[in-house]
Amino acid sequence: MGLFSLTQELAIDLGTANTLIVYNDEVVVDEPSVVAINVHTGQLSTLGREASRYIGRTHHDIRTIRPLRDGVIADFNATELMLRGMIRKIKTRGSLFSPSLKMVICIPSGSTDVAIRAVRDSAEHAGGREVAMIFEPMAAALGAGLDVEAPEGNMIIDIGGGTSEIACISLGGIVCSKSIDVAGDVFTTDIQNYVRQQHNIRIGERTAEDIKCKIGAAIPELEEEPENYTVTGPSILTALPQTVELSYNEIAYALDKSLVKLDAALMEVLEEMPAELYSDVVRNGVYLAGGGALIKGLDKRLSDKTGIPFHIAEDPLRAVVRGTNIALKNINRFSFLMR
Repeated sequence: MGLFSLTQELAIDLGTANTLIVYNDEVVVDEPSVVAINVHTGQLSTLGREASRYIGRTHHDIRTIRPLRDGVIADFNATELMLRGMIRKIKTRGSLFSPSLKMVICIPSGSTDVAIRAVRDSAEHAGGREVAMIFEPMAAALGAGLDVEAPEGNMIIDIGGGTSEIACISLGGIVCSKSIDVAGDVFTTDIQNYVRQQHNIRIGERTAEDIKCKIGAAIPELEEEPENYTVTGPSILTALPQTVELSYNEIAYALDKSLVKLDAALMEVLEEMPAELYSDVVRNGVYLAGGGALIKGLDKRLSDKTGIPFHIAEDPLRAVVRGTNIALKNINRFSFLMR
């Protein structure tokens, strides 16, 4: 912020799993979308990475909340507190005045008018003076370096924490798309269920998330095999500690039922796509963004299913917020993308 700069421009990826904020072309906030609230006072105790450490470890005075579920706001008050707290993390040294906030926030393409209004209200209550929104697939495509204005078909799959967005884009618009609630959270739950059912061990959400990140796989045979993951937890049968080694093959099996739904959604979009755009996509390939793009072998699985090349976007975790920032910086040029 300069001495006389009265407007602070923020690009925000308000995600189910993580919230990212870009300010001055830099990612200044990258934190889990979690808040810890004092039950008695309703005040914010902590948020982000610190609050995520509280999950499964709190007592009756502190409650941890994930304000977004399946890509939409589940707790309006907690979302507002989280946004305020994360915006406060941004350093604004050198400003004599409290700046007005101009925000562009990405939202799932399947968002209802009610969901869009909820995001807008949360942003305005958190201090936003100008609030615009862009659909996640379009932001992901911009962040992946695709020319969304070109008269040709480009396809993007953004696998976030709460939703997976599949879209074909041409001439600055989404031609056909599908949003499904099979994404990172579902994969985490799949791993928890698998370990409980196959090994009789109860594990928490954070442990399952770590397993997903370390050895999460979409196919049972990888060229570069990750090391086994050792997990310890209470036995469901005896409540005594039990340790087991998990292989990536097991995790591929655990995730398969959910990934089949992603396969089916992808085929639906391909079937709906106009023939001319289809040939463009076959030539250009499909781009994967979001944290789910990092599941080992997912690009190969989808390529084998469809016969279309798949590419993982550069830094897929930040592709959406990068694209949101591009839209913010070129808001006049991309005004037709905004809601």
